[in-house]
Amino acid sequence: MKFRSITFDLDGTLLDTVADLAEACRLMLAELEAPPRSEAEIRRFVGRGMVVLVERCLTWTTPPDAALLARGIAAFQRHYATVNGRLAQFFPGVREGLAAWQATGLPLAVVTNKPAAFTGPLLERTGIAHYFSAVVSGDTTPHRKPHPAPLLHACAALGVDPAANLHIGDSKHDIETARNAGCAVYCVPYGYNEGEPLRAADCDALVADLGVALRLAHSA
Repeated sequence: MKFRSITFDLDGTLLDTVADLAEACRLMLAELEAPPRSEAEIRRFVGRGMVVLVERCLTWTTPPDAALLARGIAAFQRHYATVNGRLAQFFPGVREGLAAWQATGLPLAVVTNKPAAFTGPLLERTGIAHYFSAVVSGDTTPHRKPHPAPLLHACAALGVDPAANLHIGDSKHDIETARNAGCAVYCVPYGYNEGEPLRAADCDALVADLGVALRLAHSA
């Protein structure tokens, strides 16, 4: 295999975390006495990190003012810390796929826009933290995806040139991040991508699950 390391997006690629996020948003909005959002709306809002998620929840006609946004972020963080990982589900093939990737002996890492305070607990509560040699969260570097800094940071931590890394994600932001960092990128079609379908033409491959990604990588 030409790849020397593998990086994975988290929300929408490994875990379906919308139920957790929707519950935290529900509690936040209730605390602020704001109108509720549906789980379908939350699914479309996910992808650009916590602050944007909260802002989208609070935006009906115009973006919230700074004070309301700050209150929303604080409330969301408090509620999400409680529900994080409780309702999250693995996407099909993820458990088997991670085990198969680990068996290759290649170093694996997570690169996510989720803040570190939530990333570590989520990986531990779902029992997959041991698969990863490095974890890069949304506040690990000064920039978040789609800036290349998080992915470059992960490659450096794994001791691998970005050109030899394969990134696996679920959104246009993962594709842009990988392109910016000089990595190959495979995408799964079942994630969030802000409600828009992914096209195979936009990435190096559109794969049904992590097992398919591994078989394709062996022939790349």
